[in-house]
Amino acid sequence: MYLAKIYVTYKKSILDPQGEVIKAALHRLDYQSVEKVNQGKYFEIELNAADEATAEKEVKAFTEALLINHNTETYRFDLAEV
Repeated sequence: MYLAKIYVTYKKSILDPQGEVIKAALHRLDYQSVEKVNQGKYFEIELNAADEATAEKEVKAFTEALLINHNTETYRFDLAEV
């Protein structure tokens, strides 16, 4: 059994509107040192794969097929045996 922790964020070239709203709210709360906020999505998915290479291949496949928008988002993931 493997646990995939998948982190999805906007590409660097894409404006993160929710991140900008959060940054503005933090400034209103007088946290002026905040210069940038990146907001994203986080997934934890357990896989019953034969081995780590198979689990990694499956995570890449379903993340690219379903979890991200290729035009605006990028991702990374950590994989651990549980």
